[in-house]
Amino acid sequence: MHRRSIRPQPSAGGTPTRRQPSAGGTPTRRHARRRLSASALSALALAAAPLLSACGGTAHPGAAAVVGNTRITEAQLQHRVGELHDAVRELSSDAQTSERIISGSGSLARPTLQGMVRDRVVARAAADKGVTVSRAEVQSARAQLTQQAGGEQGLKVEWLTRYGVPPSRLDDALRENIAEQKLYAALGADPSSPDGKATVDKTLAATAKKLKVDVNPRYGTWDAAKATRADARPAWLRDVSRAPAGEAAGADAGAPEGTGAETGQG
Repeated sequence: MHRRSIRPQPSAGGTPTRRQPSAGGTPTRRHARRRLSASALSALALAAAPLLSACGGTAHPGAAAVVGNTRITEAQLQHRVGELHDAVRELSSDAQTSERIISGSGSLARPTLQGMVRDRVVARAAADKGVTVSRAEVQSARAQLTQQAGGEQGLKVEWLTRYGVPPSRLDDALRENIAEQKLYAALGADPSSPDGKATVDKTLAATAKKLKVDVNPRYGTWDAAKATRADARPAWLRDVSRAPAGEAAGADAGAPEGTGAETGQG
């Protein structure tokens, strides 16, 4: 769900730039006890914007998509959707609402697959530029975000509701975020400018073409342009981010600005 994908905010020190805690300073204990509210959960039920278009493809039988020499199987896709279901159950204080959302999980497959494909495209583009991300960098980023979100629980809720990233994929999502930030730097692109974003979008589109991304017709086709734009986040992510303060947990604490994929890699 990602998804999306999260736009990097480079900093001089080489780690992802994150928003500072909102007015009031130190996160309160209330933030550490955050759970998904009924309002935030209801937003998850909205149909996701189809980043995978309605046209058919020629994906290999048994695969949800093929990216280069890598197959994303139907089983892997369903497992990823299942992780989102598990996260909703784990973090929700409203069992009835969470089960209603889960019952409509068919709408989650497309944006989830879009995130999985995009992760691989970003990883390849970064690798082509010699970009690497260490475990220490991921751990450092997570520690800072956890502090800004008021604790591990706040971080989990925030990234699920804002970016569609389940707790089990947090480290993968952070790794992609850091890799994309470094990709901007490697290309000499400014993520805060339209030209900089266009440069990276063009690189990702070229990488996707080189990898011959092929999506099973039941999930549409890969649209590299839409998949790399911040305004192409699934609708429920945008709606949750507009929820009243306190409804969508952690709307301003700690997360980098950006789009969706998830996004975690898998």
